[in-house]
Parts: sequence; C-alpha cells; structure tokens
Amino acid sequence: MKNCLIVIDAGTGSGRAVVFDEKGHQLGVHQEEWTHTAEPGISGSMSFSTDENWVLLSRCIGKAMDCARISGSDVRAVSSTSMREAIVLYDKHGKESWACANVDSRAEAEVIQLKARAPDFEKSFYAESGQTFALGALPRLLWVQKNRPQIFERVRSMSMINYWISTRLTGEIVVEPTNAGTSGLMSLTTRDWSDTLIHRAGIERSLFPRTVEPGAIVGVITSVAAAQTGLVAGTPVVAGGGDVQLGSIGLGVTRQGDAAVLGGTFWQQVINIPSDKVDPTMRVRINPAAIAGLNQAECISFFVGMSMRWFRDAFCAEEVREAQEKSIDAYDLMETQAARVPAGAYGVIPIFTDTMDFGRWYHAAPSFLNLSLDPERANKAVLFRALQENAAIVSALNLELVQEFAHADMSAPLVFAGGASKGKLWSQILADVTGREVRIPVVREATSLGAAAAAAVGIGLFSDLVEAGDQLVHWDHHVDPNLANRAIYDEAKERWKAAYPVQKQLVDQGVTTAMWSAPGAIQPTE
Repeated sequence: MKNCLIVIDAGTGSGRAVVFDEKGHQLGVHQEEWTHTAEPGISGSMSFSTDENWVLLSRCIGKAMDCARISGSDVRAVSSTSMREAIVLYDKHGKESWACANVDSRAEAEVIQLKARAPDFEKSFYAESGQTFALGALPRLLWVQKNRPQIFERVRSMSMINYWISTRLTGEIVVEPTNAGTSGLMSLTTRDWSDTLIHRAGIERSLFPRTVEPGAIVGVITSVAAAQTGLVAGTPVVAGGGDVQLGSIGLGVTRQGDAAVLGGTFWQQVINIPSDKVDPTMRVRINPAAIAGLNQAECISFFVGMSMRWFRDAFCAEEVREAQEKSIDAYDLMETQAARVPAGAYGVIPIFTDTMDFGRWYHAAPSFLNLSLDPERANKAVLFRALQENAAIVSALNLELVQEFAHADMSAPLVFAGGASKGKLWSQILADVTGREVRIPVVREATSLGAAAAAAVGIGLFSDLVEAGDQLVHWDHHVDPNLANRAIYDEAKERWKAAYPVQKQLVDQGVTTAMWSAPGAIQPTE
C-alpha cells in the first residue's frame, strides 16, 4: 500500500487532479479543459456548470490515479484548490442552484451602484476586507437577487469553488479565509466573515457557512463520492485554499516579508505582510494568507503571458517554424535573439499592463513607443526584449507599492515561478531590474504542491504549513543581479512612469481603447 495525497485543482480554464507522495513528489496527473457558458442575453456572464464539471473532475481523479498506478486505498488524504472569486450558491438540501466562474463580469451595474452608495462606501469595505467590489462576490449576489429572484429565494448557503469540491466529496459546506477572503465580505484580522460588512451589504448572514483554516479536516469521502471518483469512503478531506495563496506555500513563501513573482498569463507579485496592514490609497489587493497571522499583498500585471503569445503568433512565424524543426520551444529561440540586444532595448517603451490600481483599474491601449526607423534598433528581438524588461519593471514597481505602506523588505531573495521562470534571460532581467537575488524552485507550478502541503498537515505529517513549505520546496538554481544594468533599468522605469499615464488619457478621451477595464472602473475625465 502506498501513502499518497490527491489534490483537485479547479482552474479558470481547466480542472485537474494531481497525485503526490508524502514527500511532495508528483506521481501522476490528469487535466481536462472546460468552458464557461455565456447566458443568452446576459453580457459578461460566465456560468460554471457544477454537474458537468464534477463529472470532469471525477474523471480526472480516476485517470490521475491510473497514471500514478495507485488505487483509492493508497490515498491518505484529499485536498483542493481553485480559481478565486468564483462562487456557488446552494439550496436548503445542499444542492447547487447557481454558480459562476471568476471571469464572470455580469454585475457591472451592481458594482457601479455599490460605489455610488456613498463617497467612501467601497473604501470602508476595502479597509476591512482588502478587496474592492469589482472582483468580489457581493455584486454577483446582488445581481442574482435582482435578476434571478426565484433562485435567490431558495439560496441557503454560499461557497467558493474549492469548497464546492469538498462539499461534493463530504457533503459539508465550509469555507476557509484564503479564497473566501476574495469575496470582499471577510475580515482580514479575524479571518472570518464580517458581520458588519454583510449587514451593510444587505445580505442574510445565514448564507455564509462556518470558516476553517487551511490544513483542517473538514470531513470524509462519502459513499456517493467514492462511487463517482474511485476514492475510498472515509478518506479524510482537508481544507485547501485559493490558488495564489496555496501556490505561495508551494514556493516556500511562508514567512513575513517573503515575496514571489508568479509569471503566467497574468503576472502576480505576492508579499507576506502583517495582518494589520492595508494600502491607504487602495491600489493593492490584500488577501488572507494561508498562514494564520499573515496577510498577503497581491499585485497583478495584466496579460503579460498573453502579450508574449500575441507577439509570437503575430510576428514570429519564422522563429516558430525554426523551433519546430529543432524540437525546441519558440520562446527559447526568441530569448536567444533577445539576449543579443543591449539592456534597455534601445529605449523602446511597451505600453501594455499598468501597475496595480485596485480602486481604479483600467489599462491603456497596447502599443510600443519610441520606436526607431533603424532596423538594428527596432526589430523583433528588440521588441521581445522590451516586453520582457517591461514585465520586470512593472513587477518592481508593484513591489515598491507594497513597500510604501507595509515596509516590506526589498532586499531579500525573490522567488520567481510559473512558466516565465523557464526563461533564462527573463530571470536575469528580473534580478537586474529589482537588484535582488532571484530563486527558481524545482516545482514552478506550485499551486497543487501547496494544496498537497495542506493535506499533509491535515493528517499530521507536518505540524503546520510553514514546516510543510520548508520540507517540500526545493530550489533548482538562483540568479544574481548584474548591478551594472541597474542604472539603465532605473532610467527605463522613470520613462515608462512618465509615458503610461499619457496613454491612459487617450483612453479617457475616447481616442484609443483600453486593453482591459475592471467592471465599474471609474476613469478620470479630461
């Protein structure tokens, strides 16, 4: 009999199950894409199909166990993680009655109405929860109440997606703070639902279930779930959490001041901060960390990975063909070319993602500024490097935002993970721009590993998540900064800071179109 842990991971674009041994080694995985359905006539709607997606996840569990060559009797514990912000509503029988994915943006009118209640209404919610209305659960709840009253009347409980997984497995509806905190209705200091915020929102307190901590056992596999998944009835199910906070555990970001840059489709900069710190300017999102007693400042750089993919697909067909012929990644070939370009990319200024501005979140139109007609100074390699440098510059500026109000340590090593950390040049640029040692972990897609850590804590393999992170995370290599490039990037940073607001003014004037705008974002006027 093997002693294994299973993690069920419900991401924005796919669901998967991952099998780990007790030392955190991945033994098997199965992943399948899913889609979220737009409701006819409902702009921005992205419904989450609980029945169809549970069948998909059940299939993933069975195939992951097959991949790992284990059976349900080899599994000691199960945990889960998921996209954040997505919610599920239940009736009195614990049956799902409505659900939406995190990308659902149907409640823009409700966001605007909430902001308009009073000048500081949103700010008062942010001060306690660390969240603004644009991404939270409250506007979506109000949308259901107004537009689907026959459903809302039957609602008796609410949870986030990862707790929906544990509910399907155990029959118990619970939440924990890392994901429930993104609802905007939970207190950062108590790590529990805020009666004050719920009352001010006008929602019944009874809808919000009991709260547990990551790593707590919430129940056991039921006979029904066992028949559906191939797991064994009675197997403990352990509270996991939101993908970013559990990913931080899987990267060893477990202590105050620890920080990481997660490079994927979006880039996230996360820093563990004291539980009493929020940003008085409301620019930075604050979430409950997986570690009790800590919060996590989170900044998001929009569409970084997507911008690189767009650039590859739009301009680099030749490199893609060459990479296929050589059986290498096209990005590796593009990085090799970009490495020949001097630091600073000849002054090219990419206008894509902005720094974090949680309270007024929108972006300029994508563009490149300061191009030259000299083909040696404005070509594919130059533009590719400029995009890489800009991602690092925006990350550094976001880290500085947190340093301003939380006084975070800006000299400690910085963890770099996600798909972008595979790039040798990108890792070096991040080190050079920030002036910090950059550490690359062995496991770079760390969300599932963090959930496995929670499962291991739940069954007593580790005393807490700090110990689990210390024991399960291993380092591949580190990159030291080239301090000779620091002055170049400091100057590039200042030019970008001067250029980007001007480009946003063109959006304000209707001359250009924002790359992205949060629901209900209040844009400045001329």
